[in-house]
Amino acid sequence: MMIFFLSVLGIVTGLIFWFIAVYNRLIKLRNMKEEGWSGIDVQLKRRSNLIPNLLEAVKGYMGHERGVLEQVTELRTRAMNAPDAGSKMAAESLLTRSLGKLFAVAENYPDLKASRNFQDLQEQLAEIENEIQMARRYYNGTARNLNVGIETFPNSIVATMFNFEKAEYFEIEDEADRAVPRVQF
Repeated sequence: MMIFFLSVLGIVTGLIFWFIAVYNRLIKLRNMKEEGWSGIDVQLKRRSNLIPNLLEAVKGYMGHERGVLEQVTELRTRAMNAPDAGSKMAAESLLTRSLGKLFAVAENYPDLKASRNFQDLQEQLAEIENEIQMARRYYNGTARNLNVGIETFPNSIVATMFNFEKAEYFEIEDEADRAVPRVQF
């Protein structure tokens, strides 16, 4: 009888320790995902702060290109005021494309392209875009780890009990951006 009791006690103790270990691992993975999102958010804020300076540098040269300037301004506001991660991801993708259009239009203005201020802003923006890409890759890696931790059995039991939710990936929104570019000679 005593051996049976000790065996049951050992099994229950083992299950409790396993439960605690799984729960703590899921908490760690969730916190790493949130840290990854925070890294993206910091870089997006840096880019958002740089955009008004870029627009001011461009306004004098591109007076009749108001549509592009207004679109960048509107998308920046939308991205800054996004209520959740999913809508922020979508708004930031649109803003990135809009900035690309702005630089494409700037190609038509040699004086603007030669402006040291514009060149500095363009270099800073390129650096921030690289930082955003690195932060996105880190975030997506932590999101993947969290999702695997949540979905694998028996972790899924603990994850369901404590309402752990899968993380969204930071993905390309526009299917055209996924296409392989055609090179013709």
